[in-house]
Amino acid sequence: MLKVLEKASENIFVPLTVGGGIRDYTDAAGRTWSALEVAARYFRAGADKVSIGSDAVYAAEKFRESGQKTGETSIEQIFHVYGRQAVVVSIDPQRVYVEKPDDAAAAAAGYTVVKAPVPNADGKQYCWYQATVKGGREARDIDAVQLAQACEELGAGELMINCINADGQGSGFELGLIQAVMDAVTIPVIASSGAGAPEHFTTAFNATPVQAALAAGMFHRKEVTIAEVKGHMAAAGVPVRG
Repeated sequence: MLKVLEKASENIFVPLTVGGGIRDYTDAAGRTWSALEVAARYFRAGADKVSIGSDAVYAAEKFRESGQKTGETSIEQIFHVYGRQAVVVSIDPQRVYVEKPDDAAAAAAGYTVVKAPVPNADGKQYCWYQATVKGGREARDIDAVQLAQACEELGAGELMINCINADGQGSGFELGLIQAVMDAVTIPVIASSGAGAPEHFTTAFNATPVQAALAAGMFHRKEVTIAEVKGHMAAAGVPVRG
């Protein structure tokens, strides 16, 4: 990964964010690496920011449980040396449907319930967003809003919100989730997962105060070009760089 990053940074002059493995670990030779040391190698190779996923969830859970910052979490380590702007947290939540917006169980746990973009098979129209780890394979007892707030408190400078249910669907961003997170934090938020057409970007910026929006598949498959997205946004009056 370091070699790929080094080669890419030689010819790419936009900010580079790298994710994957930003955590404390022990290698095959028995050496223990701190999250800060891992991040430092990425920064020296040309990265401007690092993105933390599962490890941020574990850190947030411990912080919420104890109410204390240890200075030892991956977020805190990198924040204290490189600054808040170097730390991105990638949040991968999934919908948990409930009967009504004032669902008792969700309220007791402090979860934020919003109107779901689509009802589930049982016709439920409301949901809260459960945080996951390990690429969405394991759900945790913390919601996306709680996670976002804890990560900001620990030192994250940016949040990327990837709704598992919307990923790859091409039906638009999860706007209720994005708005709920933005209502709870003061740091920039990136909308991710669900984009399939230029108008999805325009809608995200018009319907929420989100600072950025991300897509991958539709660009990789050349279904839509970046120029088309920017053109659609500009035509709708959304400020965009050329």
